[in-house]
Amino acid sequence: MSSLPERGSAGRVLVAGIGNIFLGDDGFGVETVRALTARPLPGHTEVVDIGVRGVHLAYRLLDGYDTVVLVDASARGEEPGTLYVIEHDGIDAGPAGPAAVDGHHMTPDAVLALLGTLCASTDGRPPRRVVVVGCEPESVEEGIGLSGPVLDAVPRAVRLIEDLLAAPPAPGARPLTGEAVK
Repeated sequence: MSSLPERGSAGRVLVAGIGNIFLGDDGFGVETVRALTARPLPGHTEVVDIGVRGVHLAYRLLDGYDTVVLVDASARGEEPGTLYVIEHDGIDAGPAGPAAVDGHHMTPDAVLALLGTLCASTDGRPPRRVVVVGCEPESVEEGIGLSGPVLDAVPRAVRLIEDLLAAPPAPGARPLTGEAVK
């Protein structure tokens, strides 16, 4: 597994929990960053609970972060509680087109699309690297609280994020491609 940031880089890192705590397992990102804030982290790392404020996150990403770790529920068809590490291919800060903004459905992909538009219109610089740590939800129905498998995944996600932040990259490490982490 590769680490964040790359060797020799002391750039700023943002770890952002995304999700709606009123929709069951969609609160995974929020609960994970809450647990992560109680842990010692490198000095260049900021941890924030974004919740459902995706537009706020897109603007915050213009603040000069080198690396961003987004933590969110991510339905990809595996067993509930399965963790994923997904490296985003990059943010296109090219010519801006109209960005569809729905403040209630700002998934990481929508946030990053909006960020590309914002960068193009403000000459901002997007983060060099974006990684999503996701968890397969069991239920995103209305209700407060995580399901058992997703709640059990929170400490594993915290350790995974700590490993991403602390471990030196292996020589020739390949980019992460969305593999499941059991």
